[in-house]
Amino acid sequence: MSQTVERALSIIEFFAERPRSLGEVAEHLGVHKSTALRLLQTLERAGFARSVDGRYTVGFRMVAIAHQAVEHLELHPVAQPHLVRLGDRYGHTVHLAQLVDDEIVYLAKVDGRGALKMRSRVGRAVNPHTSGVGKAILAHLDESSRERFLARLTYQRHTATSITSPAAFRAELARIAERGWAEDDGEFEDFVNCVAAPVRDARGRVVAAVSITALRAVAPLDQLRELLPQLTETCAAISRDLGWTGDQRP
Repeated sequence: MSQTVERALSIIEFFAERPRSLGEVAEHLGVHKSTALRLLQTLERAGFARSVDGRYTVGFRMVAIAHQAVEHLELHPVAQPHLVRLGDRYGHTVHLAQLVDDEIVYLAKVDGRGALKMRSRVGRAVNPHTSGVGKAILAHLDESSRERFLARLTYQRHTATSITSPAAFRAELARIAERGWAEDDGEFEDFVNCVAAPVRDARGRVVAAVSITALRAVAPLDQLRELLPQLTETCAAISRDLGWTGDQRP
């Protein structure tokens, strides 16, 4: 890569954090102000930089390109390698679910090494109040979107641990939002449990969730909770690949 291109990319990353003065850019590059100015003027003419009150920041052309890239970035191919690594590492089933319009749908599944396969199917909608992925997504929606979603739930009881009232479910979502992860304690099938964590897009919105799922006889919930650091790191890695630059809470 040429030195000029390297410097231009370094400048863009530098003022993407916050507007920078000419002096700051020159100091960042370790060059004279005249050299920094020429680079900034070139970026400005191309629409990749703009000057605001004597400081330089990201140009509108750069914003448009970034927006186009995010809009065309598909979740499944980005997430699949991370899901496979997580599944191979522990041998449990790994699910990826995404919020699609008014449903939360299984988007990908990596089967565990056990002979008995989970009944979940890619493309099938999840039961939000009895699934870890459903809870992990709902807990992080904005209030109006979450309430609109909750208004359609029937809170059907599937097992003895199913949550069956709006008040209890809202309380559970509040706990999940606080700690950053969700679980399914045999709430849809009493012999299956899981832990789940959210995935964010480039704007920081939770758009999906990943779960580690196992038969209770193979790995009870306490054992799955021990895998939360690896699960949240996987979700953070997927989020970073989607363009998110924030911090993942453990």
